[in-house]
Amino acid sequence: MTLQTAWPWLTFAGLGLFHGLNPAMGWLFAVALGLHRHSRRAVLLALPPMAAGHALSIWLVAASVMAVGAVVNAPAIHLAAGSILMVWAGYHWLYGHRHRVRVGMTAGIGGLAVWSFLMATAHGAGLMLVPALVPLCASLPTVGRASLLVSLAAVAVHTLTMLVATGLIAVVVYEWLGLAFLRRSWINFDLLWTGALVATGLVLIITA
Repeated sequence: MTLQTAWPWLTFAGLGLFHGLNPAMGWLFAVALGLHRHSRRAVLLALPPMAAGHALSIWLVAASVMAVGAVVNAPAIHLAAGSILMVWAGYHWLYGHRHRVRVGMTAGIGGLAVWSFLMATAHGAGLMLVPALVPLCASLPTVGRASLLVSLAAVAVHTLTMLVATGLIAVVVYEWLGLAFLRRSWINFDLLWTGALVATGLVLIITA
């Protein structure tokens, strides 16, 4: 596999790592759930439904892009997705902190999956895969089923990386660091996320 063919998959994995580092995508909630129940098992059990909800949100966006791509040319998709990301970045920066999805500490598997799905959707996580997904599917000799399989594989790579990152951070914070460290070394992930949305949107618009 050459670098040219590998870069989309590295992008999916890299975005999975980035999403996993973001506390809004799950590790902070998993740690809080574990501390509330005084159980590392609760931390670990929270991860699969979170990953499932995240994957479903990402895949729905990817499948929609592929479906539109079958009848609309790639530049139009780039412009549309880029514009949506730019608008979404502005909305997230201005109002995102006022619209947090709240799930109680007694949430079950279904509740965690729904929460994760809503969080990933609200953050525009799926659209961030578009710059790598569109050219990858466009290079296929046929569309339809092949594009669907590629989008599923992309979501799998992305979600697996996200799950590993989220799990490692959640366990380390629960076992050794505790949530008190956030008072001393909190990173403004809202700012980073907004910047990532803007950067991805610009890439899509410029490459249209």
